[in-house]
Amino acid sequence: MRKQYFSAPLPFQGQKRMFAKEYIKVLQQFPDGTTFVDLFGGSGLLSHIAKCQKPNSTVIYNDFDGYQKRLTMLSETNALLSELRKIVDAPRYKAILGVQREKVLECVRKYERIYGCVDYITLSSSILFSMKYVTTYADLEKETLYNNIKSTDYPPCDDYLDGLTITSCDYKEVFEKYKDVPNVVFLVDPPYLSTDSTTYKMYWKLSDYLDVLTILAGHRFIYFTSNKSSIVELCEWIGKNKLIGNPFESCQRKEFNARMNYNSSYTDIMLYTDVA
Repeated sequence: MRKQYFSAPLPFQGQKRMFAKEYIKVLQQFPDGTTFVDLFGGSGLLSHIAKCQKPNSTVIYNDFDGYQKRLTMLSETNALLSELRKIVDAPRYKAILGVQREKVLECVRKYERIYGCVDYITLSSSILFSMKYVTTYADLEKETLYNNIKSTDYPPCDDYLDGLTITSCDYKEVFEKYKDVPNVVFLVDPPYLSTDSTTYKMYWKLSDYLDVLTILAGHRFIYFTSNKSSIVELCEWIGKNKLIGNPFESCQRKEFNARMNYNSSYTDIMLYTDVA
């Protein structure tokens, strides 16, 4: 039996690990063989869980943010972190300063020269302040570095994306391709409004976020959002689009309190349609 992950094997901003158990319960209402389309694939956790729970289903994972590539770099990432452990002797969770900082940056530059790229998102979780992420060296060298270095290697996860149909394109293209598939269920987890979306490749503005709602009407879906979303603007937009109406009107709702760090939290929300 394949391993089922309840959190993504590598860091990703906004992965739905806290919703895993509730999400699994929601999946049970759909028959095995249902087509699931993960429009904003992110870490792939929603797709992975769907495939584990419904092994005979087709699950499309839209890897727009390049998570699969990060997984293929796992051994290089582990090697980099191992070398950083030898360099850094600053107290745990304290700033890395002076000569140590320069050695850390030089080590990162060396790995980028050798391998052509570095998994900066995973690296960020080890040498930046909690929930702070960068995606380039230019951004990294502007930041204060901290000793949060993971004490052990990330374990192998070669089977994480097994069985998924993987694509990488704009979510609208994916939707157009699968919108007429009988009984399709869309997994919809766009970047949250009013939250840091550093790790997403595409810049999101309000109108982009609202455009997502137009694809929900008339389809089955599991949708994720947060109480940080601009609900007033959202409702005003829905009010101007009378033909679409409120796609969440008959949805079931689950909430989970999420803590980003010691003084910051928000509420994650999952909305889903019942089987007709």
